[in-house]
Amino acid sequence: MRIKYSVPRHKRKKKVLKLAKGFYGDKGVRLRQAKQQVDKSLTMAYVHRRDKKGDMRKIWIVRLNAAAREEGMSYSRLMDGLHKARITLNRKMLSEIAIRDPRSFKQLAEIARKAIGTIKKVVGTER
Repeated sequence: MRIKYSVPRHKRKKKVLKLAKGFYGDKGVRLRQAKQQVDKSLTMAYVHRRDKKGDMRKIWIVRLNAAAREEGMSYSRLMDGLHKARITLNRKMLSEIAIRDPRSFKQLAEIARKAIGTIKKVVGTER
């Protein structure tokens, strides 16, 4: 008696086609195209989950730079001053403070300024 693979084969096909549901053109209907696209999509999802961490860090840095500029200093000066003042807040928390509690951020900027020994410049007269 020979072995038939119909049930497991149908399960495999259904699993791939379910993942490919909604893909453009034949990629969601035909098995070979669906399989290729699902493999690529899963690979990219894995890669981009890791990329997302770096993207978030970039966003926090941009926010911190904007907030630091309002206080008359650059992002790098702010981080240098906080480091020298031994304040160990990560960029995520600092950006949240800058957005939600500007008064506290102003105090942090002042502490950083004192730690590096610079005086506050008037915004707009730097050039």
